[in-house]
Amino acid sequence: MSPGRGAPLRLALIRQKYNPFGGAERFIERAFDSLATGMGVELSIIARQWMERPGVRFLQCDPPYRTSMGRDKSFALAVTALLAAEAGHFDVVQSHERIPGIMLYRAGDGVHATWLEQRARATPAFRRFAIAANPYHRFVLEQERTMFADPLLRTVICNSTMVRDDIAARFGVDPDVLVVIHNGVDLERFHPRNRAVREAQREAQREALGIPAGAPLFLFAGSGFERKGVARLLEALALAPAGAHLVIAGEDKHLRRFRARADKLGLAKRVRFLGGRDDLPALYGAADAFVLPTLYDPMPNAAVEALACGLPVVTSHSCGAREFIGEGENGFLVDALDVAGLAQSLARLCEPGRAAAMAEAARASVCQLSPDAMAAKLVALYESLRLSG
Repeated sequence: MSPGRGAPLRLALIRQKYNPFGGAERFIERAFDSLATGMGVELSIIARQWMERPGVRFLQCDPPYRTSMGRDKSFALAVTALLAAEAGHFDVVQSHERIPGIMLYRAGDGVHATWLEQRARATPAFRRFAIAANPYHRFVLEQERTMFADPLLRTVICNSTMVRDDIAARFGVDPDVLVVIHNGVDLERFHPRNRAVREAQREAQREALGIPAGAPLFLFAGSGFERKGVARLLEALALAPAGAHLVIAGEDKHLRRFRARADKLGLAKRVRFLGGRDDLPALYGAADAFVLPTLYDPMPNAAVEALACGLPVVTSHSCGAREFIGEGENGFLVDALDVAGLAQSLARLCEPGRAAAMAEAARASVCQLSPDAMAAKLVALYESLRLSG
């Protein structure tokens, strides 16, 4: 029985805090749009805070806390208590947080143990010791191990094959429990026409950003600059052709540090820090290529959006979007710490006509990732969980 024809499927999604620029939140927003349109899904959000919207039930769990560990621990306990009080109200409960005892977990944040290993590669020894001794990380690692071993966990949604393979290898999870459902992307909003058809707007956008006419323009979009490799991207840009420019869209609490680094590298006139932006289609339309040399990223929405817009993408081997990249066809893959290799990839994309020649392959690599396709897979999964009790 499909949710649209019989009793509505009562779905609860758990996410601790709303960040309008966060990947998990954008996934949920897209799921809302597709699931709520003619599919008979009753949606509830369990969170500390959220942007309320019509037709969605908001259940607040916002216990007090003093530390990062206290924040996550108190939220997990409050959610567990709420679900016990709401027993029988939901057909499917899907958590985006590492909380043991939930039937369905979406590993949108990847594997914390893997992130710490990747982070250690770029961290001085004294900081590695402090990170390893941090009780918050020990708590998250234990939550992760406990959650994947919990007999109540029936399915794990992985947003990339990289995450699926990592969970299977690291935690010994049955492969049948691991389901890959890629993030959906609005293929109309994120489209090559943002550049090809709107050339006047493209040039106006570049002019507003202070980008010289004809200059190669790279775009970075994402928050959390340390993890996503902004420092190494700046170093690589300093080694790339002098005419290349970079736009950085995203938020970071250490923004001044990265601005100072750009100035020290002599890039003050070639780098624009824009902060968080909600006009990414215009920025994709203005750019020639997208760059994300991340230390670890399970499946960044921005990389998929860039490909949908026909932009070649340069990213790292530790990025889930790597499965969509054909080397030299629609982008390049580099080690996250390989500044020289990253600079070489940027230089290749500065060659006249090189980036534009990759546009068709970039678009084709993700043209199957519509929100409706994602929603259909989700609904089929939810319905199988409901029918199996």
